[in-house]
Amino acid sequence: MVVLHRMATSISLFASIPLSKPEFFSKPFIFLHSSPLNTFISGTRNSVNKTRVYKNNRKFCTISSVATDLTETSSNESKENVEIENNPVQKVVLPTNDSSEKLLRIRHTCAHVMAMAVQKLFPNAKVTIGPWIDNGFYYDFDMEPLTDRDLKRIKKEMDRIISRNLPLAREEIDRDEAQRRIMSINEPYKMEILEGITEEPITIYHIGNEWWDLCAGPHVDTTGKINKKAIELESVAGAYWRGDEKRAMLQRIYGTAWETEEQLKAYLHFKEEAKRRDHRRIGQDLDLFSIQDDAGGGLVFWHPKGAIVRHIIEDLWKSLHIQRGYDLLYTPHVAKADLWKISGHLDFYKESMYDQMEVEDEQYQLRPMNCPYHILVYKRTRHSYREFPIRVAELGTVYRYELSGSLHGLFRVRGFTQDDAHIFCLEDQIKDEIRGVLDLTEEILLRFGFEKYEVNLSTRPEKSVGSDDIWEKATAALKDALDCKGWDYQIDEGGGAFYGPKIDLKIEDALGRKWQCSTVQANFNLPERFDITYVDSNSEKQRPIMIHRAVLGSLERFFGVLIEHYAGDFPLWLSPIQARLLPVTDTQLEYCNEVVKRLKSSNIRAEVCHGERLPKLIRNAEKQKIPLMAVVGPKEVETQSLTVRSRFAGELGNMSIDDFMTRIMSFSEDKKF
Repeated sequence: MVVLHRMATSISLFASIPLSKPEFFSKPFIFLHSSPLNTFISGTRNSVNKTRVYKNNRKFCTISSVATDLTETSSNESKENVEIENNPVQKVVLPTNDSSEKLLRIRHTCAHVMAMAVQKLFPNAKVTIGPWIDNGFYYDFDMEPLTDRDLKRIKKEMDRIISRNLPLAREEIDRDEAQRRIMSINEPYKMEILEGITEEPITIYHIGNEWWDLCAGPHVDTTGKINKKAIELESVAGAYWRGDEKRAMLQRIYGTAWETEEQLKAYLHFKEEAKRRDHRRIGQDLDLFSIQDDAGGGLVFWHPKGAIVRHIIEDLWKSLHIQRGYDLLYTPHVAKADLWKISGHLDFYKESMYDQMEVEDEQYQLRPMNCPYHILVYKRTRHSYREFPIRVAELGTVYRYELSGSLHGLFRVRGFTQDDAHIFCLEDQIKDEIRGVLDLTEEILLRFGFEKYEVNLSTRPEKSVGSDDIWEKATAALKDALDCKGWDYQIDEGGGAFYGPKIDLKIEDALGRKWQCSTVQANFNLPERFDITYVDSNSEKQRPIMIHRAVLGSLERFFGVLIEHYAGDFPLWLSPIQARLLPVTDTQLEYCNEVVKRLKSSNIRAEVCHGERLPKLIRNAEKQKIPLMAVVGPKEVETQSLTVRSRFAGELGNMSIDDFMTRIMSFSEDKKF
């Protein structure tokens, strides 16, 4: 049994309760590990008799209101407690393609077996490519659209092929023979693939004597090495051949494959949990944002509740940057096309830029990046070496052309706001500035509850700009800053940008998934292109070092990650509505409105909800993930108090308005989780 539960305790004082993110205890009762899944679930088996275990929807349990004496419990809760006590939970470890060559071979062979099954059932289907991927495999086919019923038929045919225990045999042939064989079975995509293969001999893999494919391997020895109960076909999607929208639209079948049935079950549970946390669904349920068809795909509308969260993120971001010596900028969304010629974007990035627009006989362009604007601000005046470092930062909205098929909620959009910053400094300041960026990155990410990172340092690629000396100094400075920080990191040899080495940081969410957010890059290209200089101690012009960095990446993507990390249950300080007052009858409505007005005057985000019976008001607040509810009946009006209930800790009892406000503000100021 693989389950995900939140632990909640009934504590009367929320100076010490999990108002926003309940704590897990020390002894794990479930552990899943995979990359990119990584650590999926960890929790504790505390005394079940003393600690309630809340289901995913966390229906409210045992509410005893001073105003109403209402008691309501979840009908499933006692059954869940018994189930947890009577069913020991085993540890499930999910291997990865890197950790298990056996798994990689299984997945690669599954792609071939699936292609064989498809062509048995659909003889006119043309095959293209079928690689293994992080959690399974896929194969692209040029064929008629497939349905869920077709997937079931394909899976049954795969099972038959696996049960026959057919051998997989590798064969080496010359190019002419490969061409002859491909032509004989009329597979045009395979011919195109063959044309792109430069090595010889050409290798193919046979499944028995019935099917073969161009392939370099590796594979299992026989189809019988695959556990058919550890495979599942997941979905069908459209995919352009070679990713080119002008080429054929193919049918891509995704599947997942594991070594054991237990691993498959664990993965499927992870998948269900990820589905429950999907930011697109939660964003709609909580009315946080939308993408309107009438406006166009990939363009985000921030609704009032989502906009409040964004406002909180932006305020924190700006405050911390100002504290660390950054000057804030606001720059235009368009510029003359000539600017993008100077920066090189029109040469190297044109496919991701929108078409130019004519304004008074001049060509203008929506910006895909903010960097050139910050350089123009730098160039407005002469600079002395004494001024360095110069740090500028902007929450700048950019626009990039994305194919409609690649758009995905907040994660892949056409217009987004980057938290860009650029540091102009001297060579001997690089290390300290990089260390300062890493410290700032850590501080910001910790504020939002992200404590685990994967860090990569990418070094000089074959094609690059800049001298050997400056590359060596910059790379050494990045390494020294990471070593000084004490972070573990991997070196990606040759993986840097053509304009400089970089540090990339991926954050790990509650499901152990890794998200690329932060980056720190040395840029030797743009200072040269824009001919920016400073005057050194000898009154000679020199070229400054430019460091480009982003902490959150983009506000849209980061907000999507936050939604999924917390499953919409934001910490109290980040929640769009921190408290909701629930009058028992309309008689208490005037008092509730007065209290809300007082709360708002102290920057506490509160509202009144009425017009329904109290049980429904509470259920609605639970569904909308409101951290705190305050029930108000005649007794509360008489005593000028509130009966408070936490979404995570149950009933907190009766307290004065001042006490309620003080505790909320304390938690919000401390950014407690």
